[in-house]
Parts: sequence; structure tokens; C-alpha cells
Amino acid sequence: MIGFMIVGFIVNSKLKAKFKKYSKISTLSSMSGKEIAEKMLSDYNIKDVKIVSVQGRLTDHYNPIDKTINLSKDVYQGRNISALAIASHECGHAVQHATAYKWLNLRSQMVPLVSISSKMMSMIFLIGIIGGSYIGLGFTNMLMLFIILQLVITFFTLITLPVEFDASKRALIWLRNSGITNKEEIYLAKDALKWAANTYLIAALAAITYLLYYISILKD
Repeated sequence: MIGFMIVGFIVNSKLKAKFKKYSKISTLSSMSGKEIAEKMLSDYNIKDVKIVSVQGRLTDHYNPIDKTINLSKDVYQGRNISALAIASHECGHAVQHATAYKWLNLRSQMVPLVSISSKMMSMIFLIGIIGGSYIGLGFTNMLMLFIILQLVITFFTLITLPVEFDASKRALIWLRNSGITNKEEIYLAKDALKWAANTYLIAALAAITYLLYYISILKD
């Protein structure tokens, strides 16, 4: 578990370094992240998705509930490789939604359940510290509930993998066919998206490890 924390920190640091590096490399098209997103949506004939600017760094995401592509300020206004990669990736999620990509739909449906599971795990942890036996909960019962909640979170992280990898794949295919990039820009964008995907992979492996660890405690 500590090992995954260390690896996760290294991968996340590498990701930030990559995007910082690529944010200094201008694109030949000089299109901003917002303009890239607009063109990709237009090419896929998606007209009901809005592109908005949000606060923070690397806070970019697609919201299937209100159909918005949320781009951080640096990406929204940026005219560089990082903005190119991130904007097209988030549009990849919009394309998934428009084509009823099953894994995106399943992940969206699980979001409320995952949120509840995370809150309940924190609550159970606090109860365990206070002393679950004092309120009628034994250690085994708490651990069983903890495992069930962790199973939900683990399943969610596994579902996230095909969603994120597919969005990047769609982005790169579009970039090759869009006529706004050259081979070098596509190569750099692919490298940036690869490191972003690695963060999700590490999260999934860590979730599996935690689940197996809790199960091993129950068996002992």
C-alpha cells in the first residue's frame, strides 16, 4: 500500500512535469483549447455540449449530467500541446456520451454510489477509532461492510480505465484526421495522454491491493 502511494506520487509528479513542459510548446495551428474542443465537437456533429472555463489546474473534465466540457483556464486559453491533448481528450468523453458508450454510462451511474461509499468508509473508520463495540458493531461486521464499500470503489476504478483509454484513443484518431496537427504534435500529445492514463492505472491497482488487504485481515 505504501509502495502504491510512492509510485502514485512519482507518476503524478511526472504527469505535472510533462504537461508543464508541453504547455511551453506552441502548436502550428495556434488554436486555443476552447477552439480545438469546438472544432472536434463540430466534426462529430455534437451541438448540445457547452465548453466552459473552470478554476484550478488539471481540473479538466467532462460532465455528462449537464453536458459540459470543463477546461481549466490554462487549457481553455492555451495554444500549446498540453491544451491540445487535454481539450481533445475531454471531447473524447463527449463523443462517448453521444454514441452511448456503455462504460461511460455505467461509470456515470456509479458516481453517486461511489460518493456514498467513500463517505461511509470514513464514518466506519471513525466508529472503529471510537470503538464500534460500544454501539453494537463488532470488528468483523465493520470489516465486512468496509470490504463491500471498497469493492464498489474498486469496481469503479476498473470501469474508469476503458473510459479514459478510449477517450484518449478517440482524441488521437481525431487529431490525425483533423488536419490541424503534424506527426510531432500527435506524438507529444500521445505521450502526455499516456502519463495521464497511468494515474488511473495506478489508482485501480491500488484499489485492488486495498481490497485484497482488507479481505486478508478478515480471513486472519
